[in-house]
Amino acid sequence: MKLPTIAAALLLLASCTRPSETAPASPTPSVDGESRANTAIVPATRTDPWILERQAECVRRARESAQASVIFVGDSITQGWEDGGAEHWARAFAPMGALNLGVSGDRTENVLWRLEQAPLGRLQPKVIVLLIGTNNLGHGTHTGEETLAGVRRVIETLRQQAPSARMLVLEVFPRGERFNPMRGELAQLNQALRARAAELGCEVLALGDRWVRADGSISTLDMPDHLHLSPAAYGQWADALEPLVRASLRR
Repeated sequence: MKLPTIAAALLLLASCTRPSETAPASPTPSVDGESRANTAIVPATRTDPWILERQAECVRRARESAQASVIFVGDSITQGWEDGGAEHWARAFAPMGALNLGVSGDRTENVLWRLEQAPLGRLQPKVIVLLIGTNNLGHGTHTGEETLAGVRRVIETLRQQAPSARMLVLEVFPRGERFNPMRGELAQLNQALRARAAELGCEVLALGDRWVRADGSISTLDMPDHLHLSPAAYGQWADALEPLVRASLRR
């Protein structure tokens, strides 16, 4: 074989073994087990018309309210303090000047968007009460692991914005009249939150179990639709939470 032919063959061999410049890049490595494809950790605004007014109202409250020592952050169950829970809110938390930032239907990514639009640091909260995650699973948009990552990201964001606040994180409440796969995912999510509470700088409160009866069912007296709380259940929530909040305000 002539020399030019040998050189050409070597060049051909090199081109076959060198990675192609046009080949797709390998997937971005995950960070701490969280894939970048997980939308539960990416801030996202709501676009459904029926909730835009409430979303805007909560952003306005966070931007324009005076100092708020107690802030509730969450979805429809938190917003419900202004509906089914109004009497108990007036009794337990309104006297503290508590601020309600709950938006019906919100998922973790929506809370992250609101915190991005209106950070809570300027309000100088002493206590933040968080309940979020049920809509990530309930709407079928995220897995339990993805939802956990979203909840963790919300906690981390709140901690960054209000580092001196006491963070009270409610375990995601059980849902469904009887045993169902989603309850299992929620139980695992809550277990992981409890395990990492100290690392996240928060306290995880188990409250939802009180609404599960001995046979595993949930009564409509506590959750009329087996998801949202009745006025009586809001009363139980207030009774359990008020002493913790008051103790924090006295520090």
